[in-house]
Amino acid sequence: MTLKNTRTLTLLAGLLLTAPLALLARPDAAGAGGLPNAPTADQSTAAQMVYGLLSDSRYAYRPRALDDALSADMYKRYLESLDAGKQFFTAADIAKFDVYKTKLDDAIKSGDLSPAYTIFAAYKQRVDERVAYARGLLKQPGNFDFTGKDRYDYDRKDAPWVADTAALDALWKQSVRNDWLRLKLAGKKNDDIAKTLDKRYANLAKGIGEIKGEDLFQTFVNSYANAIDPHTDYLTPKSAENFNMTMSLSLDGIGALLQKQDDVVAIREVIPGGPAARSSLLKPGDRIVGVGQGESGAMEDVIGWRIDDVVAKIRGAKGTKVRLDMIPAEAGLDSKPNRIVLVRDKVRLEDQAAKSEIINVPPADGAPAKRIGVIKLPGFYQDFEGRRKNANDYASATRDVAKLLTKLRADKVDGVVLDLRNNGGGSLNEAVELTGLFIDRGPVVQVREAGGRVQVDSDTDSGIAWEGPLAVLINRGSASASEIFAGAIQDYGRGLVIGETTFGKGTVQNLADLDRWPANEGPRFGQVKLTIAQFFRVSGGSTQHKGVVPDIAFPVSVDATEYGESTYDNALPWTKIAAVPHTSYGNFAPLLPKLESLHSSRIVGDKEFQWWSQDVAEFREERAKKWISLNEVERRAERDREDGKRKQRQAERKQLGLDLDPLGDDSNDDGLAASERDIAKDAAREKLAEKRPDPLLRESAAILADAVRLLNADRKLSAQVLPTATAPGHWAD
Repeated sequence: MTLKNTRTLTLLAGLLLTAPLALLARPDAAGAGGLPNAPTADQSTAAQMVYGLLSDSRYAYRPRALDDALSADMYKRYLESLDAGKQFFTAADIAKFDVYKTKLDDAIKSGDLSPAYTIFAAYKQRVDERVAYARGLLKQPGNFDFTGKDRYDYDRKDAPWVADTAALDALWKQSVRNDWLRLKLAGKKNDDIAKTLDKRYANLAKGIGEIKGEDLFQTFVNSYANAIDPHTDYLTPKSAENFNMTMSLSLDGIGALLQKQDDVVAIREVIPGGPAARSSLLKPGDRIVGVGQGESGAMEDVIGWRIDDVVAKIRGAKGTKVRLDMIPAEAGLDSKPNRIVLVRDKVRLEDQAAKSEIINVPPADGAPAKRIGVIKLPGFYQDFEGRRKNANDYASATRDVAKLLTKLRADKVDGVVLDLRNNGGGSLNEAVELTGLFIDRGPVVQVREAGGRVQVDSDTDSGIAWEGPLAVLINRGSASASEIFAGAIQDYGRGLVIGETTFGKGTVQNLADLDRWPANEGPRFGQVKLTIAQFFRVSGGSTQHKGVVPDIAFPVSVDATEYGESTYDNALPWTKIAAVPHTSYGNFAPLLPKLESLHSSRIVGDKEFQWWSQDVAEFREERAKKWISLNEVERRAERDREDGKRKQRQAERKQLGLDLDPLGDDSNDDGLAASERDIAKDAAREKLAEKRPDPLLRESAAILADAVRLLNADRKLSAQVLPTATAPGHWAD
């Protein structure tokens, strides 16, 4: 399997699908099921197949021998996946587990994964003990006096395992007290606080108790996969299906986002255009208590089920029917349900697709106002199967952006900002083709395989979808395919890159289907997302670790020591290869000092930008502290300061004629978990949050407008920055 024959490549930043078991313990992941004492035969076979794949240099870019040293690494990662905060195990527990430290390699090779199940059984016991202790604390009012000077140390990532149960008791007591204080500060009464927390802790134990064997298997195998490199993962068949759905931005179902609330699955959002929306029979907050297939299939009571099991029952082939027993949001859970019938259809996840808007930048220094188009791209998505079948409507980031560019051109915008903030990557093909919308022809990225062969992926289509002024907005969450695109635009001198240094992920992953070798009729063994290559910019440098450095920098919101490729202890090192010939459309170096000066002058008077900078600085200072006071007077004073700050800002917004923050005073910490809130209100609040003022995007548009004005006003500068012989379009009139 060579790189050339596996071009459905995916580039991802971080682990998108493999949630650690500690996360699976959230109340919204609980449901029916049970944990077996040993893996299934298929899982044992899958573990051995993963070993065969990751230890073979024909497939893996950096294979590692599965020996005692790697076993020790696996052991550490598996414990972290269970108890990252070191809140359940004691040092005595770890001493007992140490017998497995050099045996996990043998477990993978043989398919005998009993060590994973033994450790998990102990983990489940410790969770039950901790939950019982926490629920017991709630019955002792004396625990909730907040007049002292004690504090809660919440960041225990680098802390040692506590010595014994007494030390765990002390740790958990402070955690429970903090939960209580948060709810008290939000205005809850003591009886309501006790009920809320008692249910929360009970749901924690329930969630762990109902974890399925496939969840545990995936987590354990990923302790091996992640030890190879940070972006190699094992996906169970169900996880692989969800991954493909995410990449294609489509699914066959009713078109509703679901959320677990206590023992019931509820509607969080109805997706526009889907069967549920067309029917007008479902709304946020409605609860699904029964599911039946077709016209006459038996109705199954799904109360208490895991949310993914309920989703599996509701999803199905396009054109088939599903019957739902639904209790409206406003009715009591003991009310008689309404039965509705929906015909499943293909649903496009439009909220995750590219979107556009126009920002009007006001006149400056006698130059006219500018209209700057903005395209927000959350990911480099592609429906690989749809493309393979030559479907006319397959999801593609490039196709969607091209349509938006056509619209913006018709709207006569003066420039375009492509917003790639928090875009974690996606399809390599899409990164190359998207770059092709802004350059005529040429290389976009270099890909080096394990054997050292370098292949250049190029845009081969002549023509440019947008020839005018361009800026790319990035931040630390921009990764992988985003870095390929931003790096190419920067190397070509095609546009300005604005924002923060990116994530620093410079590796290529491919999905290997483990069912291809046995030629199974249905999915049995899952898939492996493995690193098969490293990519390099056309200028020769890698984005690995270093990321893409912006031309105009905004204040750093997340430090490189906290988030990014540099935080992984086994990430590939930075390196460089030879550059490949490519066109130089422009050189922005002579323009940057002027843009920096204008930017610095403008943000001094930009309230929203200054407020954002202030919030970032305060957040980073608080994060570095890693603890929080449990003194009620201090915490209430902090809350009052935050309330006062929000109210003052809203008053200034009104006075200055700025857009108001749509959340207003609804930004206060309510002390609740997501599953404890009113779903309809929480979903509406989430939508409002998307409409909050975005000073970084507005400033990026202003910087691009500055560039256009400066180049229009200074022909000599324009000739330096954008030589007419090579410029693809017209930044200056």
